[in-house]
Amino acid sequence: MKTILFVLFLLFASVNSFAQYQNLIIYGSYSPNETSIMINPKNTNIVVAGANALYSNSWSSYHYSTNGGLTWGNGFLISSVAFPSGDPVIIVDTLGHFYYIQNSNGSGSGGYDRHLVCKSTNSGMNWSQGVTYGKNGTKLQDKPWGCVDLTHGPYGNYVYSTWTEFDVYMSSNPLDSTRILFTRSTDGGFSFSAPKRISRFGGKATDGSETVEGAVPCIGTGGQIYVSWAGPRGICFNKSSDGGITWMGTETDVVPPYLNGWAYNIPGFFRCNGLPITCCDLSNGPYRGTIYINWSDQRNGTTDTDVWLIKSTNGGQTWSSIKRVNNDPPGKHNFLCWMCVDQATGHLYFVFYDRRNTTGNANEVYIARSTNSGETFTNHKISESPFITTGYEFMGDYNGISAHNGRVRPIWTRSSGGSTLIYTAIIDSIIIGINKTGEQVPGEYSLLQNYPNPFNGSTVIKFDIPVNSEVRADIYSLTGSHIETLVNDYLTAGVYKINWSNNNLSSGIYFYTITAGKFKDAKKMILIK
Repeated sequence: MKTILFVLFLLFASVNSFAQYQNLIIYGSYSPNETSIMINPKNTNIVVAGANALYSNSWSSYHYSTNGGLTWGNGFLISSVAFPSGDPVIIVDTLGHFYYIQNSNGSGSGGYDRHLVCKSTNSGMNWSQGVTYGKNGTKLQDKPWGCVDLTHGPYGNYVYSTWTEFDVYMSSNPLDSTRILFTRSTDGGFSFSAPKRISRFGGKATDGSETVEGAVPCIGTGGQIYVSWAGPRGICFNKSSDGGITWMGTETDVVPPYLNGWAYNIPGFFRCNGLPITCCDLSNGPYRGTIYINWSDQRNGTTDTDVWLIKSTNGGQTWSSIKRVNNDPPGKHNFLCWMCVDQATGHLYFVFYDRRNTTGNANEVYIARSTNSGETFTNHKISESPFITTGYEFMGDYNGISAHNGRVRPIWTRSSGGSTLIYTAIIDSIIIGINKTGEQVPGEYSLLQNYPNPFNGSTVIKFDIPVNSEVRADIYSLTGSHIETLVNDYLTAGVYKINWSNNNLSSGIYFYTITAGKFKDAKKMILIK
């Protein structure tokens, strides 16, 4: 009896200390910022990230995990081909090989006149010296992003990149302009095609809201390339259906000009923007083929920044009305967002800084999730504590998020003592089978006894949620060791059933626990083999 009481004490102590999602520092030396992250869909324990670090030395940092992001290895990307110089991008191909794209230059003396692509064939542990693309005299090449065709069609495993070219960076001369360019690699990143202009309309070269920037490409279900960017015309969209050889004659204006520009001010931030992100649902779910564009802006005033989404279900011919992603009352700042589609489920995930619960220059980090193609969203705080920005730290121009089959890994920059660190959160949403049994709404929280019990092979665990709640359920051994997380997600009110089995466990007594809102409970179950 004392053993059982002691185990229950350990279980409830762990529940009470559980904030929401476990936060982990990926890297904290040399003031890293401007982060990118990617889960390998072939093995979701493999996660690779990139960041600016030792920026003044023209180095970039890379980070890799082989256990789902619980621990990380780190290194500096140093190339004899060109000098790394910011805006890191991590993407992965169908073989599980990763690509690291970033600004670079040939002299290391500042500025960036080309882009450098390095490749890793061993899960981000080591990287090639890389190849470059985009060099065009002294013109500046900025803000690259990339994607890989994962459809196994005629362009399967082609690597694509889009970016902004400046005639002269930060020039106010009306003769200097910017444009969106495109290139591709058909040989696994060993070489890239000559750049092709895909924006008919350009922008100023001031690196502000009148500049065309933020071109992020993605792949459609038939191997199409979709890309959007921001500029003086608002958010523009273009597409190619033949692997990037030809494009629409002119881009489509999807969203009108930003009321206060895509480069906006947030108190306490050195620089901030609402540049768009483009994604397409490649899953076999009900929303397959839907194109999404996500951004943030201050259309409701400079004291109210919001995160937005628009979508197309017909290949970009027409677009939906704009949906607000953050669900807090008006008048707060929600900003610097990034989006991804879980290509196993079709669910949408967004990460952004958030000030709904804070005052002054204190920030939290939220994710939003949509399981119905962006019609509704749930918002979840994922940072364990707020952090304050003073305006002197450079937090970068973007954060990142990657998801596959319910495993979600966001990445963000956090200020600390005048420096910065990069963080992730361990989010494994509904990692086993869970079903909502009908639409009945129970009157109270409850955790039912599993059945059968004792059991051999599998058992059923049921629980009741009377109101929408953050729910976490776990399995523990008799000694209090954590075995498995069953649920770590936001669930709507209802009765839920989990079919659970673990063939690696030996016969014995185990406990399953639940925490939902202020409710918590634990029950014993017996496995007999």
